[in-house]
Amino acid sequence: MTREPTYQAARTAATAIAAHFAQHHAEARRRGERDLAHAPDAATIETIIDAAFWASFRPEEGRFPKISLSFLSPEEARQPLMLEHPLPLTPATLTKLAPAVERPGIHLGVWRDESEVHIWGATRSVPSLGFVLEDVEPGLLVIKHRRIDGFGKFANIAVLKGEQVKIVDEQGASLPDCPDLIESLSSFTAPATWDDSVNVLVQLAASMRAHGHGGTLLIVPAGIEKWRESIVHPVTYSVSPPFSKLANLLQETPSDVAEAEWQLSVRSATEAIAGLTAVDGATVVTNQYEVLAFGVKIRRAAGSEPAEQVMLTEAIVGNQAQVVPPVQHGGTRHLSAAQFIFDQRDALALVASQDGRFTVFAWSPCEQMVHAHRVDVLLL
Repeated sequence: MTREPTYQAARTAATAIAAHFAQHHAEARRRGERDLAHAPDAATIETIIDAAFWASFRPEEGRFPKISLSFLSPEEARQPLMLEHPLPLTPATLTKLAPAVERPGIHLGVWRDESEVHIWGATRSVPSLGFVLEDVEPGLLVIKHRRIDGFGKFANIAVLKGEQVKIVDEQGASLPDCPDLIESLSSFTAPATWDDSVNVLVQLAASMRAHGHGGTLLIVPAGIEKWRESIVHPVTYSVSPPFSKLANLLQETPSDVAEAEWQLSVRSATEAIAGLTAVDGATVVTNQYEVLAFGVKIRRAAGSEPAEQVMLTEAIVGNQAQVVPPVQHGGTRHLSAAQFIFDQRDALALVASQDGRFTVFAWSPCEQMVHAHRVDVLLL
């Protein structure tokens, strides 16, 4: 017997998520993309979300489950682990199977036949634009899709926490109508970057958030030394010559044979840079991704005024911009990042908090103030 969903937010989110998949599949087909995953309909999405939500509250042997589900048929997966008899998609079943898919990259395979949604096994392979749901913690679910090229972090679509539903704003509609600002934040807002294997800023941000120590990454124009006016001297951890492994990799055009190795190298170099941000102070890289220094202390530039307010937005549909004092948004890292961008208006600052918040600071020439754009929902 098919179980009727009882988690009300699942229905609210399902319609928007189904529309996302329909749109992205249509665009991918127009571009000539092949081997795309099947797009789930709203009813299937609602069923999957409902089962995962209630399962997330059911501890097994004292531990809450961490589950990853992918909607695909066994034929779409490469070398899947298949059950002889498919299992019903219920909270009880998910709770029992959760320990088998706790490690990153393993998903329970879910499919819908004529009568119900069921679990057919497990897989590490998800086709392009494949639907993935991750149970992060009790009551917190993230809906994602696999990028077209399969490299890097999956693209987030929606975050559900209790009755709160946050749909990712992939059109940048939550940002003020300021072309220069939107261009500076394009890595986090432009839909085209979601399927870009070299969307390095998103990969760096995800890795910074993952290490859990908090940190700041300052991105400054290559070949310009003005940023040094906004840091305390001497710099204890200055890098000479600049660490350019990631910059060099991004200039390469790998062959099909070498692409997997190149992706691993890019991931390794990205994680190395993100790891530096765990050191107290800020890490400084050029916009070509050469590391110049880490552990630097930010100060107000000589003759500059304090940054007394910032425009705050979040990368979710329906968000309204607010103008607030920097202290209202965060602690020391956020204050210093806001001041750095106030003084260095051609730079970008990425700030990870220990509590998981992540903010990108950029200068808004239209509003003539620092813009703080929260992007947590993209990085979960």
